[in-house]
Amino acid sequence: MNCCFLLPFILGIPLIWPCFTAVEISTTEEVEHPVGSHSRVKRGWMWNQFFVPEERNETNYHIGQLRSDLDNGNNSFQYKLLGAGAGSIFVIDERTGDIYAVQKLDREERSLYTLRAQVIDSTTGRAVEPESEFVIRVSDINDNEPKFLDEPYEAIVPEMSPEGTFVIQVTANDADDPSSGNNARLLYSLLQGQPYFSIEPTTGVIRISTKMDRELQDEYWVIIQAKDMIGLPGALSGTTSVLIKLSDVNDNKPIFKERLYRLTVSESAPAGTSIGKIMAYDNDIGENAEMDYSIEDDSQTFDIITNNKTQEGIVILKKRVDFEQQNQYRFRANVKNRHVDEKLVEHHVEASTTFIRVQVEDEDEPPVFLVPYYLFEIFEESPLGSFVGVVSAIDPDQRKSPVRYSMTRSKVFSIDDNGTIVTTNPLDREISAWYNLSITATEKYNVQQTSAVPVYVQVLNINDHAPEFSEYYDTYVCENAGSGQVIQTISAVDRDESIEDHHFYFNLSGEDTKNSSFIIIDNEDNTAVILTNRTGFSLQEEPVFYLSVLIADNGIPSLTSTNTLTIHICDCDDHGSAQTCRNKDLMLAMGFRTEVILAILISIMIIFAFIFLILGLKQRRKQTLLPEKGEDFRENIFRYDDEGGGEEDTEAFDVAALRSSTVLRGRGPRGAGAERRSLYRRSLQVGPESAVFRKFILEKLEEANTDPCAPPFDSLQTYAFEGTGSLAGSLSSLGSAASDQDDNYDYLSELGPRFQRLACLFGSAAQSHN
Repeated sequence: MNCCFLLPFILGIPLIWPCFTAVEISTTEEVEHPVGSHSRVKRGWMWNQFFVPEERNETNYHIGQLRSDLDNGNNSFQYKLLGAGAGSIFVIDERTGDIYAVQKLDREERSLYTLRAQVIDSTTGRAVEPESEFVIRVSDINDNEPKFLDEPYEAIVPEMSPEGTFVIQVTANDADDPSSGNNARLLYSLLQGQPYFSIEPTTGVIRISTKMDRELQDEYWVIIQAKDMIGLPGALSGTTSVLIKLSDVNDNKPIFKERLYRLTVSESAPAGTSIGKIMAYDNDIGENAEMDYSIEDDSQTFDIITNNKTQEGIVILKKRVDFEQQNQYRFRANVKNRHVDEKLVEHHVEASTTFIRVQVEDEDEPPVFLVPYYLFEIFEESPLGSFVGVVSAIDPDQRKSPVRYSMTRSKVFSIDDNGTIVTTNPLDREISAWYNLSITATEKYNVQQTSAVPVYVQVLNINDHAPEFSEYYDTYVCENAGSGQVIQTISAVDRDESIEDHHFYFNLSGEDTKNSSFIIIDNEDNTAVILTNRTGFSLQEEPVFYLSVLIADNGIPSLTSTNTLTIHICDCDDHGSAQTCRNKDLMLAMGFRTEVILAILISIMIIFAFIFLILGLKQRRKQTLLPEKGEDFRENIFRYDDEGGGEEDTEAFDVAALRSSTVLRGRGPRGAGAERRSLYRRSLQVGPESAVFRKFILEKLEEANTDPCAPPFDSLQTYAFEGTGSLAGSLSSLGSAASDQDDNYDYLSELGPRFQRLACLFGSAAQSHN
């Protein structure tokens, strides 16, 4: 079966493609034959491939024709198209075998379609020949312009870079088929950026063409164009922009714009004071603009430090200035960059300089002492008013104000207006060898201006203290001690200060030398030993010996003191050791101390027990007198259900709290109502002036003060006392002895609203009884 395929247009040129031959094959292996070739294999056939021009704008355009060799043109054969795209992209005329494309084809989306064809006898419905595959390939045309992949482009390159320095590489992509002619072959060119930059046409690498200075221009916009078809006519192109920034290098040195800075400083300004600022300018930025200031010839008075935030130079005072000594200073300041690359040293050979003039302002200064401190010496025991020394201060200002002197809190020395220091009390080196004084100088014309100076007074020693024992000696000697036995080693001290080392001489007094039972030997090293001068001692006859020891010093003049050494006779043990006596005394002392400690502890325990007892009693009393938390603080009302029973009613409760004397009120008859009303009115006239009432109050006050169970706070106590022998009598049934049958209670209604209830009760009772 043969077919012919017509390719209508490729690049606008009409072409007639050769006929394809359907061949019979004996296997199912797919064999693809070159265009225009044919082969015949027994029992089987396969279609070759078709080439279709790309992107036809019209629809239903003819691609080619499939025709069987057995088709004689009588329309008895039916052609069918199967596979991906069949029916949707490609359709076939079932009678003629013509293939049409019903959609636009894009090679960049799909470049190859594999279809199957089948020929069926329309009368029998059977396949005339076996099903065969064929390929439709979409050929490429230049319909895609180049596109840059990594936009936006930005690059940074150091300023002053040499020619040819790499900057950045840009890359464009063309979707056309790179194997189809020059459709995807690109060339790069610069549309904007000359003469500073260049680009390699085939690689897209951008390089520097000339040196650039960031201080003149710090960034550049470069426009790159990419063309396909190696730039031939009809080629498509795409563009992109590249932002190239120049990074800073330290190619500029800092420069002072001011040739002279004028500053002022007060002579009273302390060291470290900032007196002004200077400023140098550097066209570089960042770390390359950091700078350091300095003063030529290393000034001893001023210094310059750098403010790292503002890069200003701060002039500071290294030491105080004095207007009277020098009122003006002039010096030169330098500035240089802190970080300089070795390759750029040539730009920083000569540092920028400026001059600074500092004017010192005069201030009213306090007096100034001639020396920073004074040291005087005086012998102890000097008479009162003895001269110690003279201090002197002057006013450093031009007016030279007179100066007065004063001393702070000293009871031993005083100073006059001329600065002369004298003693006011005796001096004793052994009490105080040094005195630290503070002398204040005050200007006469301005008392606010003062200054102080320390004065040290050393009290010199004179030999006014005789030597004495260095400690208390507790000496023992055994009864059976032999002659020449050492019983004690003694030493001495002297409170005086000696220019040379102290040297003491030990001797016995004249009387002890002649009659003493002991002798002394001077060791000539400021110690001496006491030895027995006889054999045997008696504890009963002479239990204690008192030995007078003379100690002399080497002072001028030499002083001698008499010191008494107490020697106890001891009943020693068999070994003849006096340590037993010492141990007995020690045990006695320890026993005494133990008894004292025990007595103190017992006393402390008794005191604490007494305190706890008192606190417990107070707590118990407080719990008794004070109500509990839940107790009601309102008035308590007690009700008694007892009927009046005459005198027996007195046993119902204690009425002693209502009266202070034993005199009972007399009971009057319950007769005439008019008489009772009169007596009641008379009883109301008894007021606070009544002696009985006053006596009653005083007695109750005394009882409250002496009551041990009274609450420990101020309290108000009330008493209902009508008065002893009240003429009104009593309304209580306690005093009732007679019958109520003859009583008339009508007078109760006349006593007012308070007795209205009683009048109703007793009036009603009398009526019902009658």
